[in-house]
Amino acid sequence: MNINTYITQHVVMSGDLNHHGTLYAGRCAEWFVETGFIAAASLTKPENIVCLKIHGMLFSRPVHLGEIVAFDSRIVYAGRTSLIAFIETKVSGEVVVKGFITFIHADAQGHPLPHGLTIEAVTDEEMALQEKARNLPE
Repeated sequence: MNINTYITQHVVMSGDLNHHGTLYAGRCAEWFVETGFIAAASLTKPENIVCLKIHGMLFSRPVHLGEIVAFDSRIVYAGRTSLIAFIETKVSGEVVVKGFITFIHADAQGHPLPHGLTIEAVTDEEMALQEKARNLPE
């Protein structure tokens, strides 16, 4: 299966700000997980996807009121029951946040369930992301 990118966008509103007047990391994490979930759910049934771990959200600069943030998410690695998403958050094309999230494919009781998916990395960038995902600490 090739790697597809999914994009969600949000306008940073006053209710999304922290005490410094910039995007609250918790709100960003909510949107970060949401777009990763959309990428994972596009490959299987959404009711079988649960978030296991955010491996990190590295901010390169603050995000300000009124800016439009675009979250680009793609599944870059598939284990037996896991799917790892790489997410880049952009403002006007500039990457301001990036990181990985692991999702687990689970049954109705929450037990890991094999998904039978494979992800084919084609480009050098995709191969590098897949290698990083494969080597993320548990």
